[in-house]
Amino acid sequence: MVLGSGITQTRDMTRCPRQKLEDILQKKFDSESSGFISTERFRDLLAAHGSELDPHKLEVLLALADGNADGKICYQDFVNLMSNKRSNSFRRAILQGGRQLKGAGALGEEVGLGLSQRLVRHIAYETLPREIDRKWYFDSYTCCPPPWLILAITIAEVAVFMYYGLQLDRWVLQVSSPHFLRGPLPYHPQLRIQAWRYLSYAFMHAGIEHLGLNMAMQLLVGVPLEMVHGALRIGLVYVCGVLAGSLAVSVTDMTAPVVGSSGGVYALVSAHLANVVMNWSGMKCQFKLFRMAMALVCMSVEFGRAVWLRFYPPAFPPCPNPSFVAHLGGVMVGLTLGVVVLQNYEQRLQEQSLFWIFFSVYFLFVLCAVFWNVFAYSLLDVRLPPTP
Repeated sequence: MVLGSGITQTRDMTRCPRQKLEDILQKKFDSESSGFISTERFRDLLAAHGSELDPHKLEVLLALADGNADGKICYQDFVNLMSNKRSNSFRRAILQGGRQLKGAGALGEEVGLGLSQRLVRHIAYETLPREIDRKWYFDSYTCCPPPWLILAITIAEVAVFMYYGLQLDRWVLQVSSPHFLRGPLPYHPQLRIQAWRYLSYAFMHAGIEHLGLNMAMQLLVGVPLEMVHGALRIGLVYVCGVLAGSLAVSVTDMTAPVVGSSGGVYALVSAHLANVVMNWSGMKCQFKLFRMAMALVCMSVEFGRAVWLRFYPPAFPPCPNPSFVAHLGGVMVGLTLGVVVLQNYEQRLQEQSLFWIFFSVYFLFVLCAVFWNVFAYSLLDVRLPPTP
């Protein structure tokens, strides 16, 4: 690896275009294109030329060298660090508890942790594929703010269910009550001009069995994900899943109403499962195969219940029972937009080109679905059932 006086170019790297930056780094530091840089030679570079670097950048690079006990540093990590993708994460980890980055042992070997620390460590292993990401998260997590979003959504769903349960005096298959779909929340094709219904339907559930399955998956998967990725990212995936669910129904099952938070829940769960599969070797969660199987079983049971209910004789014909297509809309959001949002939890969304590609596709789908709802019903002469 020829380093020499070329290190002076490092100071100007952030001013170079991205492709030129990577070309310089690969030519100087990874001439054999192996994908790795020797830790020993990397530390020699820092010792010889560290005074020419920004102090914070030098601190970041030293932490990277000390945090790799395998004798080599991933070239892409170096590229990301020098282009400022990870510097804030490293700096926060160093300031709030750099012992995890600079210690030789793995996060899982830590002893003497309190209950809350063990919980945070468990969530790190459940959701993050890279050891250095898990250490960053463990060092920097302060539970401020707490995972309020998924808890607030769940409490609101339970409150709405309790309200209708008391009002209708029915707790199982509330959808079979003639008053259930007359409220201001569920989506109904006759009322599709009321735009809030494309989101508000998520707070209504067909019955206690529907609410129970959705709430269990929402809490078991959504809360840990929000603790790691934050309310903004998880809220984005959840809301996009809910919206995609109702719009998918309005396009493919045009006469059916929609209730339930399955679109948002399936977006979160499918994004998490896809992330586990794509990073299978790096995920260190216990019994990950069993957990994936159980999650798929729960999703299948809930989806099967929705399919059965859709084709079951309707309670108030000719209006059909609620559609199951919202589940599929949520899955598609999770497997595309959701995976990108969860992949690099410390990288800002606006820095991810793939995020903008998927978000543009999603926006195009929403736009087409809106035009479909405005024009397709009259052009196709669809006979809509009356409101219940």
